[in-house]
Amino acid sequence: MFRKLLKRTQLALRQLMKEKTRLAIAIAGIAFADLLMFVQLGFEGALYDAAIKPHRSLQADLVLINPQLQTLFAVKSFPRERLQQALSYEGVESVSPLYFATGQWRNPETRLSRAILVWGVDPARPAFKSSEVTQNLDSLKQLDQVLFDRASRPEYGAIGEWFKRDGSVETDLNGKVVKVKGLFTNGASFAADGNVIASDSTFLQLFRDRKPELIEVGLITLKPGTDLEKVRSELIAGLPNDVKVLTTEGFAQIEKEYWANGTGIGFIFGLGVGVGFIVGIVIVYQILYADVSDHLPEYATLKAMGYTDRYLLGVLIQEALLLAILGYIPGLILSLGLYQLAYAATLLPIVMTLERSISVFILTIVMCSASGAVAMRKLRSADPADVF
Repeated sequence: MFRKLLKRTQLALRQLMKEKTRLAIAIAGIAFADLLMFVQLGFEGALYDAAIKPHRSLQADLVLINPQLQTLFAVKSFPRERLQQALSYEGVESVSPLYFATGQWRNPETRLSRAILVWGVDPARPAFKSSEVTQNLDSLKQLDQVLFDRASRPEYGAIGEWFKRDGSVETDLNGKVVKVKGLFTNGASFAADGNVIASDSTFLQLFRDRKPELIEVGLITLKPGTDLEKVRSELIAGLPNDVKVLTTEGFAQIEKEYWANGTGIGFIFGLGVGVGFIVGIVIVYQILYADVSDHLPEYATLKAMGYTDRYLLGVLIQEALLLAILGYIPGLILSLGLYQLAYAATLLPIVMTLERSISVFILTIVMCSASGAVAMRKLRSADPADVF
């Protein structure tokens, strides 16, 4: 089978290999176009993954939020009593309030302040799935003690290293002295460079303008074996319309929707992918057009021998597909290296996924095939009468 395939593509392969410099330029051009698409898709994926990671890490079956809440970085509250009302529904095992706000963290070494996302939790009930957070909840019961996200940007200070060395780190948060009594891992996002978890009491001390009876998220845990959708429907029907009842994944999708459509970021990344695609089409078209122009008499001879335009189009498409494969491989390898550099520089979760690698490969095939089809117009001008 491989020999048959090689025989069918032999003409296309010989055409490409004849001009090695041109082939190298074509491979470099396609690799660049693929690299551009990989980078845009990689950063877009990192944006979404980082933005919704806290939502998916919540220890809850259902959540209550303000219907106007679109993102964690624009606080919208609702009455805490809605949680107590939810607790009266059959199938609900426990409820827990969750506060969040952006505070100012002072680097203990440089004394420079930087915005950080602060979470206020009830230390008596796990709010996050992370075992690191759960194991350190008792330390939050004392006022002015917090947990620090070790995956935060380095501009906050080497908190993780200092904590491991000294067992505690002291600094200012929103103008108040706090002590780091534990570490956890979440990571930076496009809107938050770091995270801190405090008890609800400490949170309200840090943000004096916040009222304890108003919360940002209500966490609802159901009894084992309870029909989640049934309870959710009952809560939607029974609770006032100043709250929205969602699963944790539904909550995450609201955040993702905000970044995808509520800002220009999603459009910009999509535009970058489109530009890469167009750049690839232009490069491959120029290569194939030049190849056809250089070998026009040979193609005319083939036509005189009885070969049809359809056959010759097949040769061009084969050349395009070979270019797609040869250009995709270095583009993928370069992208993997660039992802590592981007992660080291930004701490964003930018990783290569199977879905993304397949998507870009398909785009590369379409890109090159389209270029081959367009270059066919030049091939049709090969007239056997010009040869004889």
